[in-house]
Amino acid sequence: MADSPDDSSAEHPHVEAARDAASWAKAVHRLRVTDVPIGVANINVTGRRAIGPIQGFGRLWQKTYRVPLDGAAVTPAEVVAVWEERFASFWPTGSRFHAPLTGMAPGAVVLLDQLLPGHLRLSSGVLVLYVDDESFTVMAAEGMPFAGWNTFSAFEADGVTVAQVQLLMRASDPLFELATILFGHRMEDRHWQQTLRNLAAHFGVAGDVEYRVVCLDRRWQWRKAGNLWYNAAVRSALHIAAAPVRVAARAMRSALRR
Repeated sequence: MADSPDDSSAEHPHVEAARDAASWAKAVHRLRVTDVPIGVANINVTGRRAIGPIQGFGRLWQKTYRVPLDGAAVTPAEVVAVWEERFASFWPTGSRFHAPLTGMAPGAVVLLDQLLPGHLRLSSGVLVLYVDDESFTVMAAEGMPFAGWNTFSAFEADGVTVAQVQLLMRASDPLFELATILFGHRMEDRHWQQTLRNLAAHFGVAGDVEYRVVCLDRRWQWRKAGNLWYNAAVRSALHIAAAPVRVAARAMRSALRR
């Protein structure tokens, strides 16, 4: 008599497919912020698109930063769980990442503030594109310095757990491309190296960060030069400069209502 089929194994591909689908953000045309912390400016995010390297202007780069957690008895999944939960605490001083109450869930929109040279502050955000047990990926909102995505992951190599940040990105517009050439690459490198050092320190490791940078396409995409209209640094500066006008307008409206 023939053996009966194993129902659990027959269903396995469907279970895996469902699990993988749950890890991805649902398609959205425009970003919408549902959780704004007190005192945080929700600008340059609501109504914007999430954009990848295809939508960017500048040269295409792949950047990989790694730190071996040598001596730390932790699995890749444990590292990623901590990283997701405490992501903002590992960022360097001066930049702020405002995770929503739902955490780093697929489809969440996260607000952030970045300190730029000249004490300028850029306000924007990212879409949480993908999350699983050993990685999560965020995608830039329109107007961010870089169009693309960052993947944060952990894996085992030679018996040691390694934490990794990998970027695939282009500068969003001509102004950000110029900034990237002048100082942006150095800022980006310092930011993610310090982030990984902070993560390693959480697990009691003073690891050296290894990094590799590859230019995948040296061409500028001139058809995307119009992205300059959404430049979050320019719009953030204008928002700050207009603060006295907004205060005066609110005071006038309040007086008229009395």
